[in-house]
Amino acid sequence: MSATTAAGGDGHLTGFGSKPYRSYVLTALLVIYILNFVDRGLLSVVAPQMKPELGISDTAFGLLTGFGFALLYTFVGIPLAQFAETRHRVWIMTVCVALWSAMTALCGLAAEITIGSITIGAFWVLLACRVGVGIGEAGCTPPANSLIADYYPPKSRSTALGYYAMGVTLGGLLANLIGGPVTDAFGWRAAFFVLGVPGVLVAIVLKLTVKEPPRGYTDPPGTVRRDRPKFSDGLKELASKPSFWTMTVAATIAAFCGYGIASFQSLFLNRSFGLSAGEAAVMINAPVALSSAVGTFATGWLAEKLAKRHPNAIAWLAGIGLTASVPFYFWAFTTHNLLFAAIGLCIGGAIKYGYLAAQYTIGQGVVSAQVRAVSTAILLFVVNLLGYGLGPLFIGALSDLIFTLQVADLGAADLTRKACEGAARAALAAAQQDVCAIAHPQSLQRSMLITAALYAVGGMFFFLTCRWLRRDMVAK
Repeated sequence: MSATTAAGGDGHLTGFGSKPYRSYVLTALLVIYILNFVDRGLLSVVAPQMKPELGISDTAFGLLTGFGFALLYTFVGIPLAQFAETRHRVWIMTVCVALWSAMTALCGLAAEITIGSITIGAFWVLLACRVGVGIGEAGCTPPANSLIADYYPPKSRSTALGYYAMGVTLGGLLANLIGGPVTDAFGWRAAFFVLGVPGVLVAIVLKLTVKEPPRGYTDPPGTVRRDRPKFSDGLKELASKPSFWTMTVAATIAAFCGYGIASFQSLFLNRSFGLSAGEAAVMINAPVALSSAVGTFATGWLAEKLAKRHPNAIAWLAGIGLTASVPFYFWAFTTHNLLFAAIGLCIGGAIKYGYLAAQYTIGQGVVSAQVRAVSTAILLFVVNLLGYGLGPLFIGALSDLIFTLQVADLGAADLTRKACEGAARAALAAAQQDVCAIAHPQSLQRSMLITAALYAVGGMFFFLTCRWLRRDMVAK
């Protein structure tokens, strides 16, 4: 493995390119990240209409939104990140954006397929498409984080990464504002076409307008760079950074709760307040996503302002936000007033999502330039496999378990979740409909409450990160 030494220059002070061009590139990467979460989150938006049509349980829906997507997303992410350490990052992102956008559109074609004597259900077809979306999206965040680190010097990086991290919540906002009304007007399949196809055009614009910066451009003069870093180099460097691992645990717990709650939020609003997919999306989910985006950016901005006097601010701000969000989520999930539920969800999202700015700032800041993409991929491997993969599945399985216990306790042990959904409930006897009216919404509500309480545990691990963060930071 050869090594080079960074030449003198002021890249570590100014960043790459002019300020207007840096802003354009950062916004372009934000748009890509927004698309990432539009396509990722659309399934939960269309759920109130799609789920009864496919006749699947809450557990199966959790598999679709979580583990089915996250499995290959996480395993493909690390080799793609390793490839991005030495190859053209803009090209990698271009191909991946086009792939996941095409696979999103194909989700709208999910239907039962018969091949000879074998029949493949629509659920399995949709699951295969979701796996394809996951493979494409694996090539987004690691190279994007690496690009941002070369465009922006350390002093400006937390704000830049906080701005980029708004893609998570703005993607949810756009998925709801467009996907919800389209679902109500034209059906859930049309929503996948409308929001999937434009991504292919965005991929072309990305390639034509974004320059690949010199790798390590913002490193201080004299920084030693490995020309061909190995994956083991990244692991070796991270092994001596306890702050990275405590932050990863915190972010994983936050993702476990956040992805689970977001995946089932529309279904909760549908069951508890009778809202359609479009009504839940526009009236509740969109304002929640917008307030969450503001909170994400504000955390990165505030941490940058506090950094000189409080170098650990990025970690303890995230810890405070996660811990303080718990009572607001409890309020939102227990009130019978829709306005109060919306207020609780908006405040909870705004103060919680700052952890996204923290996870990227810390993940990038504790390693050298040559392993930034690998560091991000390792972070996302854990966060997505355990957080995104298991969070929705946990809420769905717990909801189904509580439902089974409730209907048995209410004297209707043979009642199924499928019988309580959509038009199927009207065919039940009056006594069974009464049981559905209790168990169908309450089982999901209680599952959401249990999950929301775990945010406080994530906050605790962010506070623990402060113990080593100042020592571990390379970007200062």
